[in-house]
Amino acid sequence: MPVKEQHGNLPDSNMADDFLRKCTHRNLKIGVIGLGYVGLPLAIAFRSRGFPVIGFDVDDKKTNALQSGKSYIKHIDDERIESMISSGLFEATTDFERLDEPDALLICVPTPLNEHREPDLSYVANTTRAIAARLRRGQLVVLESTTYPGTSEELMKPILESASGLKAGEDFAIAYSPEREDPGNPHFDTSTIPKVVGADTKPECDMAEAMYGAITTTVAVSSLRTAEAVKLTENIFRLINIAHVNELKTIYQGMGIDVWEVIDAAKTKPFGFMPFYPGPGLGGHCIPIDPFYLTWKARSYRQNTRFIELAGEIVSRLPRQIIEGVAEALSLHRQKALHGARVLVLGLAYKKNVDDLRESPSLSLITLLRQRGASVDYHDPYISEVPFDRHHVDFAGMKSTPLTPEILGSYDCVLIATDHDAVDYDGVVRHSHLVVDTRNVTSTLEPKLKEKVVKA
Repeated sequence: MPVKEQHGNLPDSNMADDFLRKCTHRNLKIGVIGLGYVGLPLAIAFRSRGFPVIGFDVDDKKTNALQSGKSYIKHIDDERIESMISSGLFEATTDFERLDEPDALLICVPTPLNEHREPDLSYVANTTRAIAARLRRGQLVVLESTTYPGTSEELMKPILESASGLKAGEDFAIAYSPEREDPGNPHFDTSTIPKVVGADTKPECDMAEAMYGAITTTVAVSSLRTAEAVKLTENIFRLINIAHVNELKTIYQGMGIDVWEVIDAAKTKPFGFMPFYPGPGLGGHCIPIDPFYLTWKARSYRQNTRFIELAGEIVSRLPRQIIEGVAEALSLHRQKALHGARVLVLGLAYKKNVDDLRESPSLSLITLLRQRGASVDYHDPYISEVPFDRHHVDFAGMKSTPLTPEILGSYDCVLIATDHDAVDYDGVVRHSHLVVDTRNVTSTLEPKLKEKVVKA
């Protein structure tokens, strides 16, 4: 889609030209604010293309680790960090006084929901204030964090202008480019995922496109709001389809039909169908949170989002449904009550092959099991110990339990919550009394072993 015609205040042509010239010669300095699962891969991508990069974070443990050549994210190895540091093109710092040094500032900070399920943009606002205090002419400011349409224009732009005395579209540029990271996915990374770019004028969009185009393909849209809506649409699509397939699972279970077999057959249709799979709940920073940014914003336009809210209700019930399934399985197969039972939750991360605990349904499962009187441990090959988190204080210090035959045999039930590839599921089922499988990872086991398995 073409970017809207130039109107209102436009970036000074010399500013845009200078930015594009620096980008062409790879001496455009990139600043990445927030060095987590989005920001760090972004910094790596720009550094690998020869751009000088400064990584900013408030957590000195992260910046110190990076400066020492160490990674704190599982799918990013130390060797890549060592290469960044040794190249002389990257440094990590907690010194936000240096925000005036980069030519482009890419904001990759959290955008959670508060206790009332309303957007918490405090991280974005505070970061924007820090930038505004040091904003200089010619800089490009890009928000990558997922948010509602209007954030860049209504929240960020006034802060940047009022604190700096500079004018957006004349003295500096604003763009929005939603992050599309999929941690642990071996088929895609920052440099192979197309980057959506939106700005309210063509020169600003050209600046952002030139920068991101140096590391991947770009897709330009007509405005900041349009770009902000793109990421919400992607995640709402996933939320609704995940809710749908989990509802189908419940219906088909009552009919004695295996929903995974249905999906495997349906996906052979070469058009008109996309497979989604049931599970124990939603995790990660995106799907459990992002759709409700739109429901909140829609209310200010007196619009209802009943479809999104219904999908949210369905997926929010999933952990409780799984626990009911565990209780029923224990009663039927072990003649035991859930109260007093020993349960091992297999997989703590929110998705397979990552070490990310954000919004993990496994945390809800453990909480619900404890509330029902069960004794609960976990095993996860990528999370040896649960770090402190203010949202899950009760889990801090929990350690992963080894999967030895003796230990597996000491539990009344093993609940498979995350389908890590590194786990020997044949061995798990062979040495366990009962396995409740929420991910269908036991489907290929021999029939005798499947007698121990209950799908939930």
